[in-house]
Amino acid sequence: MSELRPRSELRSRSVDRTDPKQKPEVEGLARHGRLKKPGPWGSIAKIVAASLAVVLVSGAAVGAVAFDSIYGQRDTVSLVGETDGPPPQIGSFEGGFNILIAGSDTRAGQSGIGGSADSDSGELNDVNMILHVAADRQSAVAISFPRDMVMGIPECPSTDGEYTKYYSTEPLNTALSYGGLACVALTLSEFTGLDIQFAGLITFTGVIEMTNAIGGVPVCIDGPLIDPEADINLPEAGTYTLKGEEALGFLRSRHGVGDGSDLTRISSQQVYLSSMVRTLKSSDTLGDYKKLYNLADAAIANMQLSNSLADVPTMVSIALALKDIPLERVQFVQYPGTTGGFGVYEGKVQPNEYLGEQMMDLVRADTPFTTADDTDGTGATIDPNAPEPEATDDAADGATGEPTDASTATPEEDIDVIDVRGQSAATYSCSITNSY
Repeated sequence: MSELRPRSELRSRSVDRTDPKQKPEVEGLARHGRLKKPGPWGSIAKIVAASLAVVLVSGAAVGAVAFDSIYGQRDTVSLVGETDGPPPQIGSFEGGFNILIAGSDTRAGQSGIGGSADSDSGELNDVNMILHVAADRQSAVAISFPRDMVMGIPECPSTDGEYTKYYSTEPLNTALSYGGLACVALTLSEFTGLDIQFAGLITFTGVIEMTNAIGGVPVCIDGPLIDPEADINLPEAGTYTLKGEEALGFLRSRHGVGDGSDLTRISSQQVYLSSMVRTLKSSDTLGDYKKLYNLADAAIANMQLSNSLADVPTMVSIALALKDIPLERVQFVQYPGTTGGFGVYEGKVQPNEYLGEQMMDLVRADTPFTTADDTDGTGATIDPNAPEPEATDDAADGATGEPTDASTATPEEDIDVIDVRGQSAATYSCSITNSY
């Protein structure tokens, strides 16, 4: 790793959020989007399982019914600043909460997936996502951070108890090698201004086990997806139900989707995540307690968790806090950035801090928002075979000519629209493939 300029040369600008004069103008935002106000969702596992990163499957909350069999399998780590004693419950946090999920590319113990541990001996955090849940439990946003996005890596405690030095301009995916999961959490906490209370780390085999536990997720592609590097071969356009190694291959595929970059891979991954939300919402999944237990078992057995998250009552508390968030209020977005830069940004992703700060202002303020377009047109596109929206009670009343009862109609409200890549969990989309 090369020696780099002092951290102060590339730190995100500091903003005094108590001084309105320092808050950036939210240029490009408009209050013209309209969403229905949320209604009840039902089962407590619907959003938890759907909102934790590439594996957003911390539906382990349901594992409380099998506490004795899974609790002893925990692999835990302390986050920087985490307090001793019993893990905190969601009720102890004000202003919402944040969960980080990182995906490791380690080859060690992965049965040869991705290559040999001898030839690829390092470990990078190639997937990084923060799930932010608003304090009123009416909206959630999962923010993906490109692995090559350049940012500061703070002093982090290493496995030998020493602290690593500051690095001002490093790719995000080096944080895991400097100080493990705790360093990834600290890095993104400083970058976003969010306190990260919970965190989890997953490997290739963990993704396989958890996608098996889900039972498969329908994924749409707009053409053949053939990527030998990710070991995925879907020969033609259409919808495939993916699980196990095939699901892992889809989530890993970079050269086979979009323009072959990590940025369009994130958009493709959001196709999977949105479909997974809808799959877990279906009665077939949520009514099958064996599947739900398997999901819980797989999550705890195959993830390294922060001490704060590796506690089944806390998982239950998270699930209860999230149960009423509707699909259209669950946003999957990508922190904005650009490629083609120079100097420390050459071959990397340069964060668009101006637009990123606009988005983070909304997140920190628990203000729900939507993206300018449901899909970005580079990594994902609208599914042409998406099912027609179900008729509402109001539509049914209109069809019969009966007057609509305003007291029972679902009101609409203005919502902020921001120009970042992403889509809601309610959006049916297809991954855009290429001819790699």
